[in-house]
Amino acid sequence: MNPAHPDTWPVLVIKGAVDDELLRDFRTLAAAAEESDGNPPLSEQTMVMLRGADAGDHSLLSLALYAPDEDSDPATAQDLAGLAVVVEAADGSGVMELAVHPAYRTQGVAGRLLGALGEARGFAGLSAWSHGNHEAAAELAARFGYGPVRELWKMRLMSSTSELPDAVLPDGVELRAFVPGQDESAWLAANRAAFAHHPEQGAMTRADLDARMSEDWFDPAGFLLAVNAAGELLGFHWTKVHPRQGPHPAIGEVYVVGVIPAAQGMGLGKALTVAGIKHLQEQQLHAVMLYVDADNTAAVALYQKLGFVRWDVDVMYGPLTRN
Repeated sequence: MNPAHPDTWPVLVIKGAVDDELLRDFRTLAAAAEESDGNPPLSEQTMVMLRGADAGDHSLLSLALYAPDEDSDPATAQDLAGLAVVVEAADGSGVMELAVHPAYRTQGVAGRLLGALGEARGFAGLSAWSHGNHEAAAELAARFGYGPVRELWKMRLMSSTSELPDAVLPDGVELRAFVPGQDESAWLAANRAAFAHHPEQGAMTRADLDARMSEDWFDPAGFLLAVNAAGELLGFHWTKVHPRQGPHPAIGEVYVVGVIPAAQGMGLGKALTVAGIKHLQEQQLHAVMLYVDADNTAAVALYQKLGFVRWDVDVMYGPLTRN
């Protein structure tokens, strides 16, 4: 049994990508937290950066808190009590994600990590995600003078209880699958245009795209592109399949839907959304999920009309009383 005195435990501070051993421990802790909480504690982009992918204008600061135990190797995953990862932007702002192993909760691990973070970086310009917005996260945020500044809804559609309309494309537009080695540059340009004001999606780089294409879940057949007669890319629906994990069945995801500004107002967004969902349902996936900003009223309304209901929420906390 590890001693419950996290205030005395040393904290590792790492800048940039982590080594394979630490990445393994991070993944193991994240899996334990997800199994306990029902939500992954680290975003996909954070995991991509931890693996060493090009972060563009962003950098990475990670903190790892190991619980000392003279009877075991301190680098084994079960002794990683907590972690914090900050994605730093070029303007000095940063976004933090923090996770505590279920076996080490209510012992002050999160407070120890935040104290070390204050010493290593400070809290200026720092915001933080709570995936699932658990009560403990809200209480910790309040203790540090933080409050909710953004909500990201997780919505779900059950195919057994919904009927989708036809995916009616505008005249002169057709769908085809993404072709690796051919469509990367065109898709990145369309994605930047479609999400010019989105803080994460619009900033995707070629390295980000390549990292996702190298994942086991990537399937170009589920990466739908809408093109006109000249072959120009007008919009896209990139779908994703989360494989079965233990008792949890596989689930499809509306990973990202985008339409370039010049093609908006044609009904293309709805058609792409429906086409992607039907592609997932054809693979016998009985549930489909998506993430959407709560203040994106047009998107929320579309998804609700298609039968999606709010399932969970991620909350970003920002400073209210301190800088």
